[in-house]
Amino acid sequence: MRKPSIREVAKLAEVSTATVSNVFSGKKPVNDELKARVQLAADQLGYQMDRAASQLRSQRNKVVTVLVPNITDTFFATIVSQLENLAFEHGYDVIVASSHDREEVEASRIKALMSWRPAGMIAIPCAGQLSGALLNLKNLCPTVLIDRVSVHSAPFDTVTIDNSAAGELACQHLIDAGHTNILIAASDLSFPPIRERVEGALNVLRNANIVQPSVIELGCELEAGAETITHWLASHPKPSAIFALTNVTTLSTLTALAELNTKVGEDISLVAFDDYAWMSARSTSLTAIRQPVEAVAANAWSKLLERIDSERKNSDPQATVLNASLIKRHSVKSII
Repeated sequence: MRKPSIREVAKLAEVSTATVSNVFSGKKPVNDELKARVQLAADQLGYQMDRAASQLRSQRNKVVTVLVPNITDTFFATIVSQLENLAFEHGYDVIVASSHDREEVEASRIKALMSWRPAGMIAIPCAGQLSGALLNLKNLCPTVLIDRVSVHSAPFDTVTIDNSAAGELACQHLIDAGHTNILIAASDLSFPPIRERVEGALNVLRNANIVQPSVIELGCELEAGAETITHWLASHPKPSAIFALTNVTTLSTLTALAELNTKVGEDISLVAFDDYAWMSARSTSLTAIRQPVEAVAANAWSKLLERIDSERKNSDPQATVLNASLIKRHSVKSII
């Protein structure tokens, strides 16, 4: 069957072809009433915009790419969801890929994403050091990095949180509740944010003249992390509190505590990292460090659009550092 044309959509909706084009491309704002008429006409005719042809005509690719270490991780998935919403509002399509926390996969994914000739890329590195594939983007397309990056050495715009301050917030709360025997459950200390969270925690504990706590690495896999911390807890004197530095290490810790029949908020205190609905829906809700996920995504998107519009690519990179907050609930028991 012949595909309906933009002119047929315009005629049925009783608008100009320019209005139809603006509705689907997002180049110019269209009021809600006209937009609804165009969408209804398009649905009735079965019309779909040929984005490739449109981009060739405009000589501008309305595609951005997003690369994350693991799309199943709730934090990364939330970032992707926020970016997709922002891209849609500005008339962009989004291509998403996951590196599965492996540099060779990251390089392959970057090559595949670049084949789309994107207007720009937003990436979360898979390792503590930027790979050659990521560094090569400097002269290829506007790029913004999020989360797993050192803001002091990145050759791209970055959006991160003040991880040191976040570590301080969590441990100060535990100290105020009387805890001095604290276990820090990290994921991978090669990641700059994780090191900074540990450093912030240690600074607060040193200032309070508390003996340096144990720090263990659980990795980025829930099951393997649960095994590691279960073994540690079974073979060491039990701490009075645990600070888990990511949402995955939080889940690993909870799995281990359930295996050892240890009740959170009664037998042991816990501060989690990231804050999701399930944390407050538990019988013992979790005290958590909340990252401003929406603000992280919004700032990254804003930076990328600025680079795309100015065609400055990645010169004079700028760092945006946001603040996390402490959400107090019932998983921290006062022992004073």
